[in-house]
Amino acid sequence: MRIIFMGTPEFAVPTLASLAGYGHEIVAVYTQPPRPAGRRGLEVVKSPVHRQSEILGFPVHTPESLRDAGEQEKFRALGADVAVVVAYGQLLPEAILTGTRLGCYNGHASLLPRWRGAAPIQRAIMAGDTETGIMVMKMDAGLDTGPIAMEERVAISPEMTAGELHDKLMLIGGDLMQRAMAALERDSLTLTPQPEEGVAYAAKISKGETRIDFSKDAAAVHNHIRGLSPFPGAWCEMLLGGKRERVKILRSGIAKAEGPAGSVLDDRLTIACGSGAVRLLRLQKAGGKAMNADEFLRGNPLEAGTVMG
Repeated sequence: MRIIFMGTPEFAVPTLASLAGYGHEIVAVYTQPPRPAGRRGLEVVKSPVHRQSEILGFPVHTPESLRDAGEQEKFRALGADVAVVVAYGQLLPEAILTGTRLGCYNGHASLLPRWRGAAPIQRAIMAGDTETGIMVMKMDAGLDTGPIAMEERVAISPEMTAGELHDKLMLIGGDLMQRAMAALERDSLTLTPQPEEGVAYAAKISKGETRIDFSKDAAAVHNHIRGLSPFPGAWCEMLLGGKRERVKILRSGIAKAEGPAGSVLDDRLTIACGSGAVRLLRLQKAGGKAMNADEFLRGNPLEAGTVMG
């Protein structure tokens, strides 16, 4: 089929590659415009989808908005059979949703209607979900409300981080979308409306919610840490060398211990929570490299009784 692909981050790249690999004609790729990057924002960087599209020789479009009538006409003039959307980063107006012969199909990283919205992978882990998945849905004017075409379920293990789940789902997503497009081409793709019950929204992660609250129970703290690892990273303040420093916690485990919330309980970085405790397993100081707890403690000793901020 003639496909317009719309996506931006690394998560979307395997789907683009899968569709191209199975012989579909990618008539255009839409992605977010190059953005300033680096610590000082001096370097303008193309998105992962943009870079991959150039390698594969696909024409790339980077409009700031698709609400412009001229951009909508350019989209329609491509004469595509279908648009495939994976983490594009813009809401699509009606003229785009109806701008191809068969409509727009989205690959979404949750089991809809649970976790509609921007951060379904992080929210699923932060909530302690034990299962998630990838769904292909036909898009409508709502926020991830369209009917479901295909799904693939994935278990979330108790120690899995958002980064690990991201990598697993993005590979599954490429294969699932390819199968959905093959069925659509055969006119054998069945659409099922989403259930009305079980709706949950995965709001974008805000900076204000990344700080660890050790007054919560150990399971909630552990889920918070792994749900934000590796990015943007859950953090706390530690008293290191006589001054408080911000430290990201990239991996943790639940420990059987009790004590005042936020206090260091032993020489293995076991930290008391409101109920129970967590053991900090991988950490990263601001501007430093990530390291395991034993390596971290060799350069940053923390005495029992020290309280995290």
